[in-house]
Amino acid sequence: MRQAKSFTISNEILAEIANTKGTGSTSERVNELLKRALDVERRERLARDAAEFFANGREGADRERAAYQKSSKQTLSRG
Repeated sequence: MRQAKSFTISNEILAEIANTKGTGSTSERVNELLKRALDVERRERLARDAAEFFANGREGADRERAAYQKSSKQTLSRG
């Protein structure tokens, strides 16, 4: 559902939108740009969250990997 909202946009941005809108309306171009910007923000947020997640769990993972490698070597040396 479309709703009419009022926003203030600088003249420089309006001129750029007018120059790049092609055959569609200015509103369609603004909506397209806003969707792209929101998608970029979402991807950046996901990348930050992933980096934080892997950074926090790194120390434990390194210790677990070393313990697994040690036990694997011991098991293989028995055979």
